[in-house]
Amino acid sequence: MLLSRLDRWFHITARGSTIPREIIAGLTVFGAMAYIVAVNPAILSAAGLDRHDMVMTTIAGAVAGTLLMALWARLPIALAPAMSSNVLFAQVVVQQAHVSPRTAFTVVLFSGLCFTALSLSQIRQRIIRGFPPSIVLGIQIALGAFIARIGLTTGGIAVPSSEGLTFGSLSNPSVLLSMAGVVLSAILVVLRVPAGLLIAILAITMAGLFIQTPSGPITHLPAQLLDWPHYPTNLFLPFDFHEYFSHLGLLVPITLYFLLSDFFDATATMMSVAHRAGLDGTAEKPALDHRAFGSDGAASIIGASLGTCTVSAYVESLAGVEAGGRTGLSALVVAVLFALSSVFWPLITAIPAIATAPVLILVGLNMLGSLNRVAETPAEAIPPLTMLLIAGVTGNFMLSLSCGLLIYTALAIAMRQFQRLTPIVLGLDAAFVFYMILQAHMGA
Repeated sequence: MLLSRLDRWFHITARGSTIPREIIAGLTVFGAMAYIVAVNPAILSAAGLDRHDMVMTTIAGAVAGTLLMALWARLPIALAPAMSSNVLFAQVVVQQAHVSPRTAFTVVLFSGLCFTALSLSQIRQRIIRGFPPSIVLGIQIALGAFIARIGLTTGGIAVPSSEGLTFGSLSNPSVLLSMAGVVLSAILVVLRVPAGLLIAILAITMAGLFIQTPSGPITHLPAQLLDWPHYPTNLFLPFDFHEYFSHLGLLVPITLYFLLSDFFDATATMMSVAHRAGLDGTAEKPALDHRAFGSDGAASIIGASLGTCTVSAYVESLAGVEAGGRTGLSALVVAVLFALSSVFWPLITAIPAIATAPVLILVGLNMLGSLNRVAETPAEAIPPLTMLLIAGVTGNFMLSLSCGLLIYTALAIAMRQFQRLTPIVLGLDAAFVFYMILQAHMGA
């Protein structure tokens, strides 16, 4: 009875999935993004916030946002505090602008309110429908390059140097294990082994217990496996409206930067996840409707209210799609696992970065399969390939999207194809130019 209700509510059979497959997909997504439980508190602690408190608010934000997406939108998209947002929050807003954390949370709140208003209106759907086909393709392959780059760097296969990224040292056991993980993940994917990506994460984590580095084993077991949760009630509704309105000249541009960054990052991520899951929908009934965008927007407000930075859709959701996830049940599994992590977070943080890196590389490579759809004409090929190049080299997806659309516009003008310059395209051009000006101004 319960299983049939789950099937009907999440449209599991209708989307060609099964309950076990959705559970495996949820486990895979959580394994790929569990790092946020450790990384987000470490970054936000630089703003003078208690690290343990930030662990709890990070988990609370992830649970609330992912539950919304799972139960209201019923999509296989997981949400958590955004990595770009937490760095901006701690390093730019608090440290450089000398704004208190409570005022910074107020910035996130107003950004979220504007974001939700845009999400619940038809504006966001019109923007999605207004993206030129070559830019939509560019979003998919640029995100593939972006995800693969994250995997290469977190796995130590590519390391920063004065000349950019170089190949990691083969004398480093972590690099060798990471490369072995890529091979293992590829074999499991090619052989279509059920839960292959999850098996790869667990296998690399276990192997790391027995492989030594100068600082000890790659996989460090925590001193304690459990830590009873204690939510910091002083961080519930942590806003300072007086200071915000006293410094509008400084904080409004920062608020707009948060808004633009979250709006386009989340929109592109959700578009790619829906497309890879085969949930494109129709013009009359799109898969990304007001419920999907409303969940995403409301999550950013809830995140600020719970005492964390902007909660947004995570690109690691694509790992779940590759594992077979097609419905909100996989997102529900992620939310439940995040809730459990409030007790087991010391154990979860033991999963090393190199265990999830191979999965991200494989997901990115699969997304790059869309390269075979790049048109042969230069006018249609240059924008998406530019986006691919910039995302892969710089690791800045927003910059790649901005450059791709601006090049699309420049080519349309040069070829006098003015019919391609729709109001949506011109409006996006203006928004991206404004975004890049704000980025340069803040040094973000």
